[in-house]
Amino acid sequence: MISLADGGNLVARVRMYRGRIDWLIGVSVALLAGSALVGQQAQFQGSVPTGVASPTPVALTFRDAIGRGLRTNLGVLLSGQASESARGERLRSLSALLPQVTGEVSENVEQIDLKTRGINFHLPGFSTPAIVGPFQYTDARAYASFSVFDYSLRKSYRAAKESERAARLTVKDAHDLVVQSVANAYLLVIAGSSRVQALRAQIETDQAIYDRTGDQKRAGTTAAIDVLRAHVQLEQEQQQLIAQENQVAKDKLALGRVIGLPPGQQFAIADTAPYSSLAAMTPDQALHTAHEQRADFQSAQASVRAAADSVSAARAERYPSLGVAADYGDIGTTLNNSHGTVTFQAFAKVNIFDGGRISGDIIQAGAALKERQDELADLSGQIDYQVRAALLDIQSAAHQVAVARSNLDLANQTLTQAQDRFASGVADTIEVVQAQGSVAVANDNLIAALYSHNLSKVELARALGSTEQQIQKFMEVK
Repeated sequence: MISLADGGNLVARVRMYRGRIDWLIGVSVALLAGSALVGQQAQFQGSVPTGVASPTPVALTFRDAIGRGLRTNLGVLLSGQASESARGERLRSLSALLPQVTGEVSENVEQIDLKTRGINFHLPGFSTPAIVGPFQYTDARAYASFSVFDYSLRKSYRAAKESERAARLTVKDAHDLVVQSVANAYLLVIAGSSRVQALRAQIETDQAIYDRTGDQKRAGTTAAIDVLRAHVQLEQEQQQLIAQENQVAKDKLALGRVIGLPPGQQFAIADTAPYSSLAAMTPDQALHTAHEQRADFQSAQASVRAAADSVSAARAERYPSLGVAADYGDIGTTLNNSHGTVTFQAFAKVNIFDGGRISGDIIQAGAALKERQDELADLSGQIDYQVRAALLDIQSAAHQVAVARSNLDLANQTLTQAQDRFASGVADTIEVVQAQGSVAVANDNLIAALYSHNLSKVELARALGSTEQQIQKFMEVK
């Protein structure tokens, strides 16, 4: 079995010096699958770095990378804060349905002008004073109010509960997006490192051929053009190796950024991504699983329910509401010289004329409901596309792997024969260089297929939901 680490690399961002159409097609497939997340969810490419960089390189496993990403990725952290905000909104809506109790102790000093209160009597021998006071009193009192029945408030609370549920599911979906982002970045580094190994192996072969042509030229058995041709081939591969090593270093920086490694922390990839076939899965089975497990789909359903409750709450603003209010306390010139007083009030409120405010609320809530319903319908179609596309990509990549392996074996046989013919003096280096090019193309095609197959597994895991568990199953991560 050839793993990505043994076979080479497909790195979408490498500027290949060879203008091979088949290689570029493989890269395009990988880019379309792997870059969609970056374009739509840029926040999941960032993180909050934690810890201090260690001078000793870290051996980073696939599972460790996912764990770090789930703890530090910016997308998860922001989703968590949004969930807390929704929780606060639910508590605020709940408080409107519960009794409100407050207490107050006051020390009062008053002086009253009776004339301003309409008290101004003049009788023979008697008249009311103009000013009363100053006098003082102490009042210690508790106030309570309770909404006995308010259908609008109850529906608003249900809407807030569904919104909080949608926010919690959004956090779960953010976990899936982080796992997908980390997996893509991890596979990219594996692919880049494998490409480096393949180039080094090609350089060793090129060096051997160059040394042999030099010996043969000095012996007078080959032409100088063969030496130059072998030298050019060697330096081309060396140039490609330099560019590829630089790209791997940048890909590792991007992975460290996604999972929140301390700046400057060196690490090595500890896992490979071997090829393993995927158990047969029909589109109907996959879609059923996706609709049951996708957190974003469940969140969209909760948002629709919340919007429907908001419409009901807006309509219920026209309904009468019932409530009670009461207060009890002691009042007197001093606390030792006081007596209790109580007030109780039961009331009913009904809107008679609101100038169109309630109609406006209903229209706005209805528009929001339609928007949530359209988003849910679109997401359902998006899930259908993602599941079917991932299954098609996996099937196609599996066939490409089989063909590429066969082609690589044939190309290696051709190179061996070309080297034997060159060593026997019946062929020049043109045949050897052409055979080396065929091996390089076949190797690139195999790695493109391997990378595309593993990347398609990640896309299918995301499409099905519970991405972390699905990836561990598909990729056979221990």
